[in-house]
Amino acid sequence: MITAKSYFSGAGGMDLGMLEAGIDILESFEIDKTACETLRMNFNHQVNESDITKITVLDQQDADVYIGTFPCTKYSRIADIHGTRTGDDLFLHFFRHVALAQPEMYIVENVPGMRKFQVVMECLTKLPNYYVRVECPVNANMWLPQERKRLIVIGTKKPFTNLRYPESKPISMRDIIEVGTEVYTPDYVQRRLNGAYRDKPIITNLDGIAPTCVAHYAKDRSTRLIDDGVSIRPYSVREYARLQGFPDWFKFAGTDNDAYRQIGNAVPRHMGQWIGNEIKRYFAA
Repeated sequence: MITAKSYFSGAGGMDLGMLEAGIDILESFEIDKTACETLRMNFNHQVNESDITKITVLDQQDADVYIGTFPCTKYSRIADIHGTRTGDDLFLHFFRHVALAQPEMYIVENVPGMRKFQVVMECLTKLPNYYVRVECPVNANMWLPQERKRLIVIGTKKPFTNLRYPESKPISMRDIIEVGTEVYTPDYVQRRLNGAYRDKPIITNLDGIAPTCVAHYAKDRSTRLIDDGVSIRPYSVREYARLQGFPDWFKFAGTDNDAYRQIGNAVPRHMGQWIGNEIKRYFAA
């Protein structure tokens, strides 16, 4: 059995996809209390509610694969309004774990904007003893009706050149949306529809593809709306989760706003499953 450790695990989208691909997740590291509750509700492996900056490496259990999905706000253009962020933060601690433990493989998932941070990319792609490939963009629309472009870094002890992408038909919006369902719609949603704000909402119909799910949906549900043929409204929590590939049995701890935040921060489950299947191919070679 191929084993893996998950860092900055969030609600567990990557973990779930990996498990479905047959990768044994030994433990997850996550600092957010509510996300840790979600992980414990849905998984049986060890969940470490901890700050990675305070964790030593060599006295921890080892694994074949280390997976880092550290927060992307440092590398996202939309989140860096004033252009002041440097990106020299949490990635260093994931890098520290990989550099000291030297697993057979490491995986990094983040936004394409991370490529602009030369210090980050040098560390993650020039580590001695590893062959590294950078896949960008990997778009969730290969699996789901969501535009979500991501950068994937794959470091391996042996060359891994024959990466494969899925050929399956993606899930459609009609598979996700519950037509006519009643969803709590704050007053500001209608105000945005009426042009009260500078930006109009992004409205997706049942034949369309949604924009990237964002954690900010927890604070403002008016930026992304669905036209289900009956009304133009926000996505329900379950519909938002489906856009990220979470199955209906998956439970989210906390309030609806907590759920939206966790879903927006998650790795799409199908993306995690694809990476997990590629990991299996590497180890089988």
